[in-house]
Amino acid sequence: MKTSVIGFPRVGALRELKFTTEKYFKKQITEEELQNTAKDLRKKHWGLLKTAGIDSIPCNDFSFYDGLLDTAYALGVIPKRYRALQASPLDTYFAMARGHQAADGDVKALAMKKWFNTNYHYIVPEFEDDARIAFDGSKVFSEWEEAKALGINAKPVFAGPYTFLKLARTVGNRDKASYVDELVAAYSTFLQEADKRGIDWVQFDEPCLVQDVTEADRACFLQMYKELLFRKGSVKVLLQTYFGDVRDVYKDLTALDVDGIGLDFIEGVQTADLVAKNGFPADKILFAGLVNGKNIWKNHYEKTLKTLSGLKAAGINTVLSTSCSLLHVPFTLANETKLSTDYTKYFAFAVEKLKELHELGGLADWKDYESSPEYQENKALFEADRKCRNPAVTERVAKIRKSDYERLPKRTERQALQKKELHLPLFPTTTIGSFPQTKEVKANRAAWKKGEITNEQYVKFNQDKIAECVKLQEEIGLDVLVHGEYERNDMVEYFGESLDGYLFTEKAWVQSYGTRCVKPPIIWGDVSRKNPITVSWSVYAQSLTDHPMKGMLTGPVTIFNWSFPREDIAPETSVTQIALAIRDEVLDLEKNGIRVIQIDEAALREKLPLRKSDWNSKYLDWAIPAFGLVHSGVKADTQIHTHMCYSEFTDIIPAIDQMDADVITFEASRSDLLILDALRENHFETEVGPGVYDIHSPRVPSVQEIVDALHKMLHKIEPDKLWVNPDCGLKTRGESETKASLQNLVQAAQIIREEN
Repeated sequence: MKTSVIGFPRVGALRELKFTTEKYFKKQITEEELQNTAKDLRKKHWGLLKTAGIDSIPCNDFSFYDGLLDTAYALGVIPKRYRALQASPLDTYFAMARGHQAADGDVKALAMKKWFNTNYHYIVPEFEDDARIAFDGSKVFSEWEEAKALGINAKPVFAGPYTFLKLARTVGNRDKASYVDELVAAYSTFLQEADKRGIDWVQFDEPCLVQDVTEADRACFLQMYKELLFRKGSVKVLLQTYFGDVRDVYKDLTALDVDGIGLDFIEGVQTADLVAKNGFPADKILFAGLVNGKNIWKNHYEKTLKTLSGLKAAGINTVLSTSCSLLHVPFTLANETKLSTDYTKYFAFAVEKLKELHELGGLADWKDYESSPEYQENKALFEADRKCRNPAVTERVAKIRKSDYERLPKRTERQALQKKELHLPLFPTTTIGSFPQTKEVKANRAAWKKGEITNEQYVKFNQDKIAECVKLQEEIGLDVLVHGEYERNDMVEYFGESLDGYLFTEKAWVQSYGTRCVKPPIIWGDVSRKNPITVSWSVYAQSLTDHPMKGMLTGPVTIFNWSFPREDIAPETSVTQIALAIRDEVLDLEKNGIRVIQIDEAALREKLPLRKSDWNSKYLDWAIPAFGLVHSGVKADTQIHTHMCYSEFTDIIPAIDQMDADVITFEASRSDLLILDALRENHFETEVGPGVYDIHSPRVPSVQEIVDALHKMLHKIEPDKLWVNPDCGLKTRGESETKASLQNLVQAAQIIREEN
């Protein structure tokens, strides 16, 4: 059986692309040097796929920042403000992703949102009224030529027209439907040029088809593809979906004149039934997504081969594929030298999944595959006891009472008491938590982990940084301070390191956005807190100031969603275990005099089913109470904050209010404060701090820019409920731009106070 990969990690085994690109941002290398690194990485990655025996190898899945941004650029969907910079093509591209601030111009970046139910972020394409869509194939075809020179007839991967249109936003008077004909023409040009070059297969990614598809959506999709496929020539088209099933359009898909259809059998809860009940056309190839592209556990060969045998028995021409791009898992286990094989034998990262694909593809053709050594080894692995249970944790979960999820008194009473006790002004200012992680901060932590400095030296360095941070915030004039989080590598990994039940890797990095990578921990067993985690740092910081000091924690749903989760127990069970551990930390912070505690739930929205019709799956019914379990035990005058970012929150505003936090801060600056209407319409009770500037861009916002944003907020939010803050943590920013931005933020808040 042939094999296929939807996409492959692009940052490199050791994040080579990240470091080289950041050097380019700092003008330490030339564009030619950056392009050479990118070319070397593509060559290495294609070589890995070819050596592993993968039959259908992708190209154009490589990106300097984001694939959907690449598509927008290739289609000419470049807003005028970026063209006006008259920069090089690459710098124009980066300005769209990161913004640009220099003597030759000052523009904000395009909006950024979460990519479906992952922790990857995409750049939102933006249609202006006078957009002129035209295909530029310089990137996609040059990379195909690179692969061809290496003896690989790769399949170019491109975001499909329907998904591109659904995820884009319009900023003028035209509606999205008015761009359909131009998009179809541009995609047709792509197919025609691919045909001229002798490209065999083109992959159009259409993950928006796994969401709810209305009749209007369906009509738009069919119009696009019927016109597009009519002009495709001899090039074969693979219509690839992932992150769910295509129940609304399965019959439409199978009736189209495409040559292959990619379906997700992992997250697509109805995929197998759709194929079994409706059949699959004999003139098309089914690309069956059966190797999980989002989790790191080894494939269960018995289950996968059973599915493949069923497809084969039904006479379906099948190619074995990943469930989605391997972008969402670490590069390779080869760089993990510290984890015992007792653990790693259960894992498969991107490179190891290539081996799984090849093995499964071979076994699928065996009549007696159960007798093979590979099958028997895999079977034994899944039958073995992993010894990951903790009876004490199970007992504690069983003893939770309904009242443990509820905080008293009511929020309105608490908020009145907190205003009195904390002595905060109107429009209080704060930050989300982290301050810049300089080279010195990272070096101190690395030296401590390697045993090159003592624990006392490590603590003293961090205490000195905390003291600097507190002094800076006082000088700037912020109202609620933070300690800067200099001891933390990552908001999830840091907590996981202090929890039983977690495992940690050395080099298992996963791209989150642009050059930002995270190293998700692995939930191996039942989770519990060993000792206090943050208390000593917060208490030390509070001892340096009379201002309220926020204790900074990560919430249970985010810790779970940004880890690689277990697959042997229900998600809600793991989340409840984590919630109890963080509850212990909350109560310890309060006991030690911390009166403001922020519990970040940045990833709350992430695992909500992509279809609203599936929201009765009860995700919110356990995710929201888990947050309540964390903070319900604190006193009325302890102020609980939470933070969320870069997701679509407007449709779950009532659920967010039910979290019963006292204050919520969230990203809003890159989405033009669109969430404000939803807050007002739902009579949102929580005090709120929409981000007034974008921390993912190196720009320093002006005072007037922040004042204008606050004026817009005050049209929708009551003055006594509005906080003033950036839209996320500041760890990735430079020290000088952070100071300047916060000074402008405080000055803007003071102007608004004087007006009110």
